[in-house]
Amino acid sequence: MLVEKATASLIALEKVGKAYEQPSGQPVVILEPMDLCLKPGEIVALLGPSGSGKSTLMRIIAGLIPPSQGQVMYHGQPLVGLNPGVAIVFQSFALYPWLTVLENVELGLKAKGEPLGPRREKALKMIDVIGLDGFENAYPKELSGGMRQRVGFARALAVEPELLCMDEPFSALDVLTAENLRFELLDLWLERRIPTRAILIVTHGIEEALTLADRVIVLGRNPGRIRADFPVTLPHYRDRKSSDFQSLVDQVYKILTNPEAPAEPPTLAASNTTSVATPATPAPAKYQSLPGVRIGSIAGLLELLEDRQGDLYRLAQELLMEVDDMLPLVEAAQMMDLVNLREGDITLTRIGLEFSASGIDERKRIIRQQLLEHIRLVQQIYRLLQAKRHQRVSEELILDLLEGHFTPKEAYRQFKTAVDWGRYAELYGYDEPAGEVFLEAAPTLETPVVT
Repeated sequence: MLVEKATASLIALEKVGKAYEQPSGQPVVILEPMDLCLKPGEIVALLGPSGSGKSTLMRIIAGLIPPSQGQVMYHGQPLVGLNPGVAIVFQSFALYPWLTVLENVELGLKAKGEPLGPRREKALKMIDVIGLDGFENAYPKELSGGMRQRVGFARALAVEPELLCMDEPFSALDVLTAENLRFELLDLWLERRIPTRAILIVTHGIEEALTLADRVIVLGRNPGRIRADFPVTLPHYRDRKSSDFQSLVDQVYKILTNPEAPAEPPTLAASNTTSVATPATPAPAKYQSLPGVRIGSIAGLLELLEDRQGDLYRLAQELLMEVDDMLPLVEAAQMMDLVNLREGDITLTRIGLEFSASGIDERKRIIRQQLLEHIRLVQQIYRLLQAKRHQRVSEELILDLLEGHFTPKEAYRQFKTAVDWGRYAELYGYDEPAGEVFLEAAPTLETPVVT
């Protein structure tokens, strides 16, 4: 870990929250009010599932969007507008194709009003540091993905930011290129060859967070909130095959796969380190947030689990799946009581075993039963249809109900997921041209009473 003697915070968030107001005036909370402090000398990773507000939080820190409540403090002073000490490396390369490498790297300096001479000198120095020497006059189309992302790093670092923010900077690269660039960045940081005093990285990769970061902040979603905030005390460079590293990975996986449970910050077996207290989990929202996965994908997971029940993280590794790919499937299966998840181990429930052993018609009956017992939105759509004389309901009515709890974009995604699940179970159909959901013919097999 790179250590600076300074103890004062670089950036502090004081009760910062974010919400968007719907046309109806109803607010939709994206981030709960939170306190967060970023200090010099540390790499901090924001880790969490999709929809947990990681990128929103980073943009608030950078001053790109204002908080709805609370205050961002920069060197002890309230931040107004853009944060002058922050530069961002984005997930996409975000380069101007008509500009050369040198011209792209100079952009931030030019925007700050740096004169041509010093601007060019700083840009060339950072191009050399980042490993692009000799490509100053090349255009982005002539570069590989890894080299284009290096240009993004050089452009961000050339302005000498105090805080370097990275929004999933390696996710657009192939595995080997990403691994190489990840460790090259770590080399530059540990050897103090870059001017930045702290790094904040948004990621959904557990191993990436634990490989790079001195401190990991795990976010929950709906709404976004801090579930755990803990130091990673393993020295760089970290052996990802070591028992200590694997233990931390397993513990973080348990936090992410138990979103409603109070999170215990991960610790090493013999660690005496203290960790930041975790806020209490808020009361669940009126509507569940349905993961955007199809029943067929859930069925595929259950079939895999017939022979591979056990450690969820090991299963994800075996299937080469990132946490953002695996967690929605697991969450959906849990909602329908098809799997059990305890201490990071996943097993099929009695109903899950029955589903896996059944044919298509019986599987539909099982899903129909589980939806009507456990999934509130499907229950509500089904009740509305039963109450209507013509047994049809407009999607606008359902979206109006959902938009009191979700953003319009998320409300539509929730609606489409509920439609997909209900259609599979033959509970109702969807007339897309008319924008209506309609009741299917009564199932021949008995359905449970909705309570």
